[in-house]
Amino acid sequence: MKGEAKTIAKNRKALHEYEIVETLEAGVELTGTEVRSLRENNCQLTDCFALIRGGEVWMHGVHIPPFAQGNIYNPNPDRKRKLLLHKKQIRELDRKVSEKGMALVPLKMYFKENSLVKVELALARGKKLHDKRQSMAERDSKREIERAMKQRYR
Repeated sequence: MKGEAKTIAKNRKALHEYEIVETLEAGVELTGTEVRSLRENNCQLTDCFALIRGGEVWMHGVHIPPFAQGNIYNPNPDRKRKLLLHKKQIRELDRKVSEKGMALVPLKMYFKENSLVKVELALARGKKLHDKRQSMAERDSKREIERAMKQRYR
């Protein structure tokens, strides 16, 4: 299908650890060999986060392994990467993140239809232990309901 984004990596841990308040799309500043490595679906978003420093948004903890056919110009796989946003968006995010308990968390990385690499960035609030238990209980109950419905319609 045209217009469909090809997902490279998802941060499933973030959905468990954080309550998502708002999401937005940001571009990523990458080198050529990093894009080639991403085309081979090599990326890890498990412990990543984003920080606002000096009016710019930086993504930390993203691991993009070196391109297999790359050369000495392959960058450090764990380097911090700049996210591309408008200044107005960055100011707005900075204001919202300054509230207690708010964080910027990358949820997924994907290729857009014009083969640009994008990151879905979430403004999130950390969950407490009882919130995590509650969401796990809700997920289990949904699973049980789906099983019962499946059994009923057999």
